[in-house]
Amino acid sequence: MFIDKVQAVENKFMDLEQRISDPAVIARQEEWQKLTKEHASLSPIVDVFRQYKEVAENAKGDKEIMDDPDSDNDLIAMAKEEWNVLVKKQAALEDQLHTLMLPKDPRDDKNVIMEIRAGAGGDEAALFAGDLFRMYMKYIEKQSGWKTGIISSNAPELGGFKEVVFSVEGNGVFGKLKYESGVHRVQRVPVTEAGGRIHTSTATVAVLPEAEDVEINLNMDDVRVDYYRASGAGGQHVNKTSSAVRMTHIPSGLVVECQDERSQLENRVKALRVLKARLLDQAQQKADAEVTEARRSQVGTGDRSERIRTYNFPQGRVTDHRINLTLYKLENILNGDIDEFIQALAEARRTELMKEEGENE
Repeated sequence: MFIDKVQAVENKFMDLEQRISDPAVIARQEEWQKLTKEHASLSPIVDVFRQYKEVAENAKGDKEIMDDPDSDNDLIAMAKEEWNVLVKKQAALEDQLHTLMLPKDPRDDKNVIMEIRAGAGGDEAALFAGDLFRMYMKYIEKQSGWKTGIISSNAPELGGFKEVVFSVEGNGVFGKLKYESGVHRVQRVPVTEAGGRIHTSTATVAVLPEAEDVEINLNMDDVRVDYYRASGAGGQHVNKTSSAVRMTHIPSGLVVECQDERSQLENRVKALRVLKARLLDQAQQKADAEVTEARRSQVGTGDRSERIRTYNFPQGRVTDHRINLTLYKLENILNGDIDEFIQALAEARRTELMKEEGENE
């Protein structure tokens, strides 16, 4: 039964509580931190479950009074009134427990590497990629404790980006940003359009969870590393030394370049971070491809070939095609107010998971 599963979680929570209080465990800091994190992750479930048990116990007491032939009418009436309230509260708490007990993506707490690339549309696509980059920077600024850093960028003379790669670090980063992966489309009159015609351009966003060494067994013998001089917009050299780094993973053909730092070592470290993240993403996509179509999430597969959102400037609207949600808040969204989309996508995912869980029971 479902409640038995939740009881097992509370039992585990209490066991962890004892273990993290053990001086011997506290002395082993790495183990203690892991157990403390697990204990904290179970706390929301246990808090709701304890409320549920208290409400269920009180409802049971009221039912006993209602069924007792020796109870007077006034007491029965009071018990029935309270019982009706408690039953509704119990059902709401059980629904909450079902949501909390859904399997979590173990990657949700990871830091990420984000990549934005101009797609179809030439200069206008690059400008749109710049708009998306600014939107995410604004969003990241609003998140408590999040920080970001540019890894590499390619900015044309007219502005925006042909490509920009950056890191985002903080609590629950991947869990919030993972729904942004895909093709973003813009419909507007480009600044270069004299006739006032609306053009459609695209940019691709990739959100890659950062790989830990234990997840990616990268053999550097499989990586060719080339060094060259960094160059800026228009091709002019911005560095007289060969500080730029290009890494090619020979088995997969993945290529990573980094030239934003003046130090060859710093560029190498950043390029390696991106390469590992891409290799992890490649492995994850391969695993996801093995999932049957019937069990794929309604919020999309996360495939970056999938058009996920349209930004329509003439009508001031943004539409997420995965959940058919349209918001007439274009300016606010481009200023980083994307939480409404993120929360709606997360809720759609929870609904799909609950449906799958119900089918499995």
